[in-house]
Amino acid sequence: MPSPAWNSLRRLSSHPADAIAAALVCALAVLGCLTFSDYGLGWDDFTHSQYGELLLNYYRSHFTDRAAFSFVNLFYYGGGFDLIAAMLAKILPLELFDVRRLLGAVVGMIGFVLVWRTGRRIGGPVAGLAALCLLAVCPLYYGQMFMNAKDAPFAVTMLGVTYALVRAFDEYPRPSPYTVAVFGACIGLAIGARVLGLLAGANLVLALAVLFIIEARRRGIGQAAQRGTGFIALLALGLPLGYFMLALVWPWAVVEPTNPLVALKYYSHFWEVPWREMFEGQAISVPDMPRRYVPTLFALQMPEMFLGLFLAGAGFAAFRIVRGQEAPQARARYMLLLSAALVPIAVVMATRPAMYNGIRHFVFVTPAMALLGGLAVSAIWNVLARAPVAARGAAAAAFALGIAAPASTFRDIHPYEYTYYNSIVGGVRGADDKFMIDYWGLAFKQAAEALDQYVETHRGQLPQGRKLKVAVCGPLLAAKAEFGPQYELTYDSKTADLALVQGEFHCADVKAPVLVEVAREGVVYARVYDVRGRQVQSIVAGP
Repeated sequence: MPSPAWNSLRRLSSHPADAIAAALVCALAVLGCLTFSDYGLGWDDFTHSQYGELLLNYYRSHFTDRAAFSFVNLFYYGGGFDLIAAMLAKILPLELFDVRRLLGAVVGMIGFVLVWRTGRRIGGPVAGLAALCLLAVCPLYYGQMFMNAKDAPFAVTMLGVTYALVRAFDEYPRPSPYTVAVFGACIGLAIGARVLGLLAGANLVLALAVLFIIEARRRGIGQAAQRGTGFIALLALGLPLGYFMLALVWPWAVVEPTNPLVALKYYSHFWEVPWREMFEGQAISVPDMPRRYVPTLFALQMPEMFLGLFLAGAGFAAFRIVRGQEAPQARARYMLLLSAALVPIAVVMATRPAMYNGIRHFVFVTPAMALLGGLAVSAIWNVLARAPVAARGAAAAAFALGIAAPASTFRDIHPYEYTYYNSIVGGVRGADDKFMIDYWGLAFKQAAEALDQYVETHRGQLPQGRKLKVAVCGPLLAAKAEFGPQYELTYDSKTADLALVQGEFHCADVKAPVLVEVAREGVVYARVYDVRGRQVQSIVAGP
């Protein structure tokens, strides 16, 4: 009798789209392994690495060392990624921050596999392949997955919940024990990554509401309610496992049962001293960002094909919910995707909280957007099923070109894929004086490498017998980790030898010789200036 693995392999090769998707997943895995160390450190990396070590100490001390529960404000977040990175750093022959980048690549790959399998379940092999391709060229997802310890893992865990619920609706009204376990584990990990994982409940409720309305018309309210109640009861059996997973990655959340609500209340208000960021050419305080902030940046930072197919897929899903002839479970799945992609954006536009760092907080909606785009591609492909081979070939070529264009730009701006802007605004160059570009400050890694080469070549022309003093406009702790012990890094520019600045509006255009410049497409991401003897009062242009 053939083994389950053999049967799975046979299914995988039964459709050309599956074989292409499997090859693409492998290619992305290889690419991630080859490039993970290219990504620099941002504002949060050093602090998150400390949080991971404190969580590890909590477990190693048999729950007595609770320093993690009062560490800055990170205890309001789960620390699963940071904890695993701290553990792996003890056993892998890699430096800690390389471990974190490698782990980010692994988590991102899990997301690629999940989006493929979820798209395949909803719309077939073509939908799965298309969703995978779209997510692979989504700069918000691919660019953040290597170095964003909060938003990227949260996106993958929320995608895991979506995958589990798609399975559950396939098996409605009696989801299998495996599906229930996957749902429980993923919902626990999602809430354990960010308390906003509770939004998955809204997605489930809206999808169930669609299913209930349809079934009530066909079966009667009583039977529809009975089936729905039984479905919820079975899913609830996974919640103890979810609570266990939550406790593992976010132990502070279970010390007191109400702590997740405390975290939710904390993050419902802006807790920091406001600063300004560039939006549409104006420096705006982050609590005062306009309602159009999120939709505008999605419109300008997503590849054109991604945008077009997402919108087409959203329209297709909405039409099928209202007028479609599919089974109620299928229409509920469409609602699940629409809710996952659109409800968070709608909530932010309605409530207008403080917004900053571009749209990194919305990485978690991009897999659902890609899935909707995959549905659109599948629908178009089905329409072309009876068309001449040339027409189908032209459609496939158009899709391939639409994927290749942002992939080519990714190559040009690597390792700053997250800074991608589309042609609507004129790419990175067109966005430079209108929006934030490298807000994480990742370019400090390449600046440090280039400065090391400069110092090695010009050592005799530099101060001898002491460390070079470098003033920083940007993430100081990240710069310290990147630059190493031969430099003394500080915020004080008055007595510095060199000045390291981000290529953002809040850093001054220093009038001094440029020793190092990191740029992409003609846009400066970071510079190192020689400020010796110039008495530079400040390298900060704004708060």
